[in-house]
Amino acid sequence: MNKALSIFNQLRPVSVGFDTIFDHFERMFENDWQVSNYPPYDIVKTGATTYNIEIALAGYGKKDITVDYAGGLLNIKSIKEDKAQTDNVLHQGISKRFFSKTFTIADDVEVHGAALKDGLLKVSLEKILPEGKKPRTIEIK
Repeated sequence: MNKALSIFNQLRPVSVGFDTIFDHFERMFENDWQVSNYPPYDIVKTGATTYNIEIALAGYGKKDITVDYAGGLLNIKSIKEDKAQTDNVLHQGISKRFFSKTFTIADDVEVHGAALKDGLLKVSLEKILPEGKKPRTIEIK
């Protein structure tokens, strides 16, 4: 058994409400999960509760990529390039290959939008802290 899986199984009896997180990590380890480093990206904390995922996409236009969010997964991928567009290229030093990059987004994080400017795709995220999770003092009766 994978060492990481045994750690998750040890944590399950002492945690409440984390089943989806444990299930997600178990699926990652079962599938020999590997992180691709293409295209290069940064995850930047821009405020107390705001973040940007910034992906370097030199040579890509808005029509060349899709950004989808469903079921806690943010998937950013390129649309397969038309071969006719590359027929006249004598040297291709700017990689414009197909890619698919998936980020797991926590339940309390909202995806606000995406913008492509100067070869950098920025996806804006914000962690929303519901009233029930904000710090408070519990009155003893």
